[in-house]
Amino acid sequence: MKLNKRLVKSIIVLCLSVTSILVMTAFGIHKNLVAKTTIEPTESLIEVQNRIDQEIDSSGYTIENPLIIINPYKISPLTALIVFETKTETAPKVIIRGKDGGKDISHTFDFDTKHYLPIYGLYANYNNTVIVGFENNDYTFTIKTDALPADLKLPINKPFIDENNKDNIEGFLYFVTPASNGYTSAYDINGEVRWYLTENMAWEISRLANGNLILSNERVINPPYYTTGLYEVSLLGKIYNEYNLPGGYHHDVFEKENGNLIVLSNNFEHNTVEDIIVEIDRSDGSIIKEIDLKEILNTSDGKSENWVDYDWFHNNSVWYDKDTNSLILSGRHQDIVLNINYDSLEINYILGDPQGFSDEYQKYFLKPLGDLEWQYAQHAAKIIPNGDLILFDNGINRSKDPNNYLLAKDNYSRGVVYNINQKDMTVSQVYQYGKQRGSDYYSSYISDIDYLNKEHYLIHSGGVAFKDGEVLNRPPGLLKADALRSYTTEIFNDKKIFELVLPNNNYRAQKMTAYVSNDKFNKTVGKSLGNLGQSSIDKNQRGLIFKTVTDQAFLDDYDITFTKESDRLVISGDFKPEDNVKIILYNNFTIKMYQLRVSKRPYTAMCLDIFNEDDKVSVSKYINDQGLDKRQTILIEINNVVYKTGLAVDFR
Repeated sequence: MKLNKRLVKSIIVLCLSVTSILVMTAFGIHKNLVAKTTIEPTESLIEVQNRIDQEIDSSGYTIENPLIIINPYKISPLTALIVFETKTETAPKVIIRGKDGGKDISHTFDFDTKHYLPIYGLYANYNNTVIVGFENNDYTFTIKTDALPADLKLPINKPFIDENNKDNIEGFLYFVTPASNGYTSAYDINGEVRWYLTENMAWEISRLANGNLILSNERVINPPYYTTGLYEVSLLGKIYNEYNLPGGYHHDVFEKENGNLIVLSNNFEHNTVEDIIVEIDRSDGSIIKEIDLKEILNTSDGKSENWVDYDWFHNNSVWYDKDTNSLILSGRHQDIVLNINYDSLEINYILGDPQGFSDEYQKYFLKPLGDLEWQYAQHAAKIIPNGDLILFDNGINRSKDPNNYLLAKDNYSRGVVYNINQKDMTVSQVYQYGKQRGSDYYSSYISDIDYLNKEHYLIHSGGVAFKDGEVLNRPPGLLKADALRSYTTEIFNDKKIFELVLPNNNYRAQKMTAYVSNDKFNKTVGKSLGNLGQSSIDKNQRGLIFKTVTDQAFLDDYDITFTKESDRLVISGDFKPEDNVKIILYNNFTIKMYQLRVSKRPYTAMCLDIFNEDDKVSVSKYINDQGLDKRQTILIEINNVVYKTGLAVDFR
């Protein structure tokens, strides 16, 4: 049958017209989805500080008229920078005068003509006397500081000092990091605060070989306490490097001799936490080695009372022993210290109670010799110079058998030294401190021990908590404690020579001097290294969203906020546990959906209660820049209703 040519032409025109209408309709919907308002990115701490560095210049300043900047990097209030130039090279000495008979803090800097002198250890709310001396001349300056924050914790009473051993403690500061919210701070032997940070940098605090500190950064990657990475930061508060990791950071880090960092991390795609260890290249932050403990241990073995499937090991410390090329790890929820070969990842030995472990692992457990107690829920396992292993034995339950659990009121925590004979696979107990202190010294979580010298230890029972006068067997956030304590105790020749008692819980403690021998101010540009990886996309499809709600009152109803950081978008809000929430990014007919997890179930057994007064959960979703390089319109789906936010975000 032949069609009439005029009819064919009419059909073609009709088809084209229908197609045009569909395209125009789709384009209209597309335009309706595109938001015009862009979220302005916030400056990172590093970006702020790099701008500050550009403004610090010694030109035109002399010792008679120096530039004095208090808290130069805006996060370390009890520090200052004195800047000036001299015609000839000189080596200035600074002295920060002690208050009320307290010991001076002093340091002599290298020869130079341009002088940037960091001043550490100022007193708060005080006219500090600082002396700069060189070429037989002293120049005295007064530096007035602000008062401490009202919520920064002060010692309960004057620290204990053994006057016969005062030489062992004078001139040092005792640094502590908070267990949750609080201030990383340092106290002198009189209990005076001599340093603190206003940003929430916590976890391990120790000195790197170059004199800088290593601390967590302040950016959360997953609740309640996993951060995106670490900062290398000076006491001045200047951040030299930020190291970001896809699995974030928690608890502990170790610096190798080559400068690389061994870091405790996670892989959240595995639905477990605190069982990944990575080594990162110090120069660029790249991951050069990853260890997954699920490939070494049976996750269902050796269960303690705190064991849960997603937090089965709860690794809370890492130590690399170069003499044996081994890694020492502390599994709180299996009550073991694990020693593995760093190259082959084969198990060298396991220290702890073997009850509940499969037959295949029994051969790795050390056999006890003499009068020895096993450790339980331990922290801070380390090898000391003579090869012994030290750790903080929290001692939860003092048994793996529920029938033999010890109540908190009858329990104790202690610092312990073990001697290990790896050839014979035996272990003996060399020293302990804390058992004699009873339940008042009992920490059910966190805490620390450091080797200072032979027979010289710093033992930190940082998680003591009480409710109605009874010591608690769980972290205070889970049982709503009404009194907290942290004890930082220095032991020398089996004698207590110093003790600082604070009315809060603190994760770790370190004894350090304010200055180190190679202390020097450096205006090196701060860098953000490594990356957070690509965020997991729950649904990625081509198409349009046809039905949306334009009214943006929902933003207030759910208290939703948006923040664009340098490397990610952060969406936060308050939702009920039953809410089904998705973040939608839309660009040019491409829809990316990200599930926002709303659940009371924490990512870790050590979580605090995150419900607010309205029985809602305060949660955040983090969408990383990696893999996203275009402008995206933001929509939010709540319980199958898609809302327009009116906002767009630019990814790099």
